[in-house]
Formats: sequence, C-alpha cells, structure tokens
Amino acid sequence: MARPRSESPTPAELEILQIIWERGPCTVREAMELLDHDPPRAYTSVMSLMSVMSDKGLLERTPRGRAFVYAAKAPRDRTLKRMVGDLLERAFNGSASALVTNLLDGANPSDEELDEIRDIIATRAKPKRN
Repeated sequence: MARPRSESPTPAELEILQIIWERGPCTVREAMELLDHDPPRAYTSVMSLMSVMSDKGLLERTPRGRAFVYAAKAPRDRTLKRMVGDLLERAFNGSASALVTNLLDGANPSDEELDEIRDIIATRAKPKRN
C-alpha cells in the first residue's frame, strides 16, 4: 500500500524551502548550487524533488526559457506554524505544555532565549479575573 502524502515537508523538502525563503525564487540549478551536501546531489534528484514539491503545493513553478523558476507557495511562518500544529496534534495530543517541555528539554536554550520565551508567554497570558 502506498504511503499517504503528507502536506508537511520532508527534511529534504524543508532544506529546499529554506533556500527559497532566504534567496527567493530560483531554478533547480540555482537551488542545487546552494544545497550543502557532500557529495553533491545530482541535478535530476533535485529536479525530481522540486517537481514533487510543486505537486504537493509547497512550491509553484513558472516557465522561464527552457527551465522552471520555483517559488515558495506559502511564507515561512505559515508553513512552520502548520508543521508545529501537525506535530502538536500527532505527537502531543494537542498539549502545548508537553510540546514546550520536550522542546526545552531537547534544545538547551541560552539565558537570552529563555528571557525571550518568558516575554512571549507574558504577552500571551490572559489577565486573571477575580
């Protein structure tokens, strides 16, 4: 039985998306040159990956001469929110506290990052009613 298609990007797809989010629209060759792999990936592998990403709705492609230019279909923040939401539901049964606890246990954030996290929580906290 074929594995169901996930809307979330795979690690390889996320690597391509990171390049496009940082650089902007690019061709397969341009993306391939920016991929950090040793040994480098074959052109046909990157082309196939980006074509699948287009089919999944992660990228949109526009013809330019004999090549295609690929652009991210959604901005970085929307894609990452969807990925985190999916992880939250599938792995943590919707428990934000369980997700954050596991994240903090695994990430070992600096004091500055912890201060930023505290500030974010403080701005999102609802005022207590008496």
